[in-house]
Amino acid sequence: MKPKSFIPEILNGDHRYVRDRVSNLVWHRCEHRTLYADTDRSQVVYHSNYLIYFEMGRASLMRDSAYPYREIEESGYIYPIISVAVDYFKPLYYDDPMYIHTRPSRLERVKLSFEYIITHRQTQEIVCKGFTKHCAVNLSGSPVGIDEKTLDLWKNFPK
Repeated sequence: MKPKSFIPEILNGDHRYVRDRVSNLVWHRCEHRTLYADTDRSQVVYHSNYLIYFEMGRASLMRDSAYPYREIEESGYIYPIISVAVDYFKPLYYDDPMYIHTRPSRLERVKLSFEYIITHRQTQEIVCKGFTKHCAVNLSGSPVGIDEKTLDLWKNFPK
C-alpha cells in the first residue's frame, strides 16, 4: 500500500510548523534520530517504538503550544490513550533522522484525537501514518469534559 503524497512547507518561517501542499493541513513538526535501542534483531525500528515517537510528537506539540502535559496533569486532567492505529510504509534504521508531524484532529465531548505522519528527514519518504484517541479523565479516573485550555488549542491550532 502506498500512502498519499505529503509535501510539507515551513509555515510563516517557523520550522516547528508545516503546511502540507497536498491536503493544505497544518502540522506541528519535531525532529528525532533513531537509537540503537529502538531497533530489533533485523536492525529496523521495532514496530511498537513508533508509538513512542507519536508521544514525542504529541508532547512537543503541547509544549510548543504553551500547555505541556505536566501542566495538564497539575490542573487535574489526564488523557490516557483509548485507541491507536499505525500504518507502516517504509522502515527506519539505526541513526536515521526523522520528522514527527503531529496535529490535533477529532474533538468530542470527552475524547480527542491526534494524527501523525513520520517521514525520513533526508529522503522525505513517509515512514508511517497513524492516530491516537484519548479520553479526558480526572485524577480518580472518571471521564470528564475536556479542559478549556485543550479546547482552545484545538480551536486555535493554525489552519
